Parts: sequence; C-alpha cells; structure tokens
Amino acid sequence: MINRKITREISVGDIRIGNGNPIAIQSMTTTDTRDVVSTVDQIKRLENAGCDIVRLAVPDRESALAIKKIKDLVGIPLVADIHFDYRLALEALDSGVDKLRINPGNIGDNQRVRLVVEKAKERNIPIRIGVNSGSVDKELLEKYKNKIDAEVLVESAAKHIEILESMNFKDIAVSIKASDVLLTVASYRLFSERYDYPTHIGITEAGTVMRGTVKSSAGLGIILYHGIGDTMRVSLTSDPVEEIKVAREILKSVGLYTKPDIEFVSCPTCGRCKIDLIELANALENECAGLHKNIKVAVMGCAVNGPGEARDADIGIAGGDKKVLLFKKGEIIRSIDEKDALKELVREIKEMQGD
Repeated sequence: MINRKITREISVGDIRIGNGNPIAIQSMTTTDTRDVVSTVDQIKRLENAGCDIVRLAVPDRESALAIKKIKDLVGIPLVADIHFDYRLALEALDSGVDKLRINPGNIGDNQRVRLVVEKAKERNIPIRIGVNSGSVDKELLEKYKNKIDAEVLVESAAKHIEILESMNFKDIAVSIKASDVLLTVASYRLFSERYDYPTHIGITEAGTVMRGTVKSSAGLGIILYHGIGDTMRVSLTSDPVEEIKVAREILKSVGLYTKPDIEFVSCPTCGRCKIDLIELANALENECAGLHKNIKVAVMGCAVNGPGEARDADIGIAGGDKKVLLFKKGEIIRSIDEKDALKELVREIKEMQGD
C-alpha cells in the first residue's frame, strides 16, 4: 500500500485537493474557448470519461468572458490557463473560474500580482504555479550556466511561491514538469522534501498515445509510488478523453483509483488460442466503457490455464474451438458460441452487482 504524503488542502470548486484526498484527474480542452458550444461538448465528454477538473486556454479577453457561459452549462470545476497578462486573470476570476494556472513572476510588477491575489482571496480561488523545464527564467539559466536539473526547477518554483507567500496567499498547488521522465521524478521528490503544498503531477509533452502513455505511466508510476501527487494530468497528443482513460488506468494499477470501475485482465494469446481474442478484448472494453462497477473481468485465450489463472476474476471467458467457456471465480458456468461471446459477457457484467 502506498503511503501518500500529507499536503495542504485546497478546494477547486467542490473538489478537494491535498491532505490525502483522492487524486483528482485533470485534462485540458483542445477547443477554442471562445467557441462555447464546442468547448462545452468536449468538457461533457471529459466528465463522462471520469475527468474531475478541466483547464481552459485563456489567450484573450473574449476567452475569459466565455468562461461564464461555459460554467453555466457544465458541472465540473474549471481552471483558467493564463500566460503573462494579469488582466485576463482578473477577467477569468470575474467569470467565475474555480482555479487559476498562472506564474506570478511572469505577469508584471507586484502591483499587478497583488490585484490578482486579492481578487483570488476574495473568491477563495487557488492558484497553480506551473514550472516547466522549457521555460526556466533567464536569471536561473544564467546562474546555473544553462544547466537544468531538479534543483533549478525547484528553485524556479520557489521564486513564484515566495511572491504569493509575501502577499499572505497560500492556496497554492505546484507542478514541476519536464518531458524527461527521470528529471521530472527527481524534481517532484526534491520539491516534496521542501514544501507541503499539493502537487499537480505529469510528464509534459509526453507524446502521442502510445509513446505518451508509456512515458507517463513510467514517470507517474514512480512519483505516485513515492506518495507524491494530489492531482494529475496525462499529457497526450490526442483527443483529451484518451488522457482520462490512461490516467484512470495508472491510478488503478497502483491502487489509488477510488471510484467504482471495472478492472480488465487479458492474456497475450498463444498458439493454443482458437478465437479472435484481440478483437473480443477490445470490443469488450469499448462496450463496458460507461459501466462503473467494482468487478474484475478476465478475457483468456484458452481453457487450459484460463479459468485457473484468472480465478480471482469475478467473471471471465476462456477460448475454445469456436466456443468460449464462461467462468466466475474460476468455476466454469457454461459454454457459449464464439459469435455470442461478447453479447453474453456484456449482459452478465451488466447484471452483476459491483461494490
């Protein structure tokens, strides 16, 4: 069992982050925020997939104003992603955003920062500081002679934190991301040794679905194993719904996913397999995507080892010659024609009572 680091608690809408609360899954819309209809549609798809918090790009005033309309049409907390312009942060706060992603050292002098901080205080809105290995400020690059390591990234975060703390603002979350897995891991570990602010974890610019999933799983798995992480995003060059799917599986694989969800196990197949197991396994996952039950489902290639190897599964099938054996907790229940396997297994799963 993973012993999670206890951090400060902040609230993003009705989602509590830190202090041992369940790890919140985040994503970011890829739509033009000014296009309210498309943005709302994507947010609802993300929410249905299991997303807890959604971030929106706010590159201009029209986008900031659109947040109010979007917020009226969705039930999930929204984060405004702001770069450089403090006025956009103020507009987003007026539009009812639930969290700001903004680096206070990049939005101008202290007077401008204070305007944002005071309004965030009035509305009890937290701020996420986002440090990225590709955007370390020039002073630090000069100080460390262009070397970027965990110490540089944590010091970069510290500079932004100090600005907010000097204004008596501590509703802070911090991310320290790099596309390099080991650098990211080292940075989060070092930060967590020095601070108790909640962390937003992720591997930035991880890549396409396959490569990005591998990098994110490797990096986030290590970070989570060390008890670090209060909210997370898997960054993929893809439909953002894919980010949610991967994030859920990462959390499930380390025992940190707390919502009801089906666990699937399937064998890699071998020469004994007489059915199209690959197609069946993929089709089953798609058919069950909207079901939320705490059950384990096994899809095994043959009857030689299938029911025995997957005896801990609540339900499963093992392939035969144009037939499959349906089993529950390792006990064979009946034989089903291969052509009816998907339909029958889905029906059985829907009738089962999950926790």
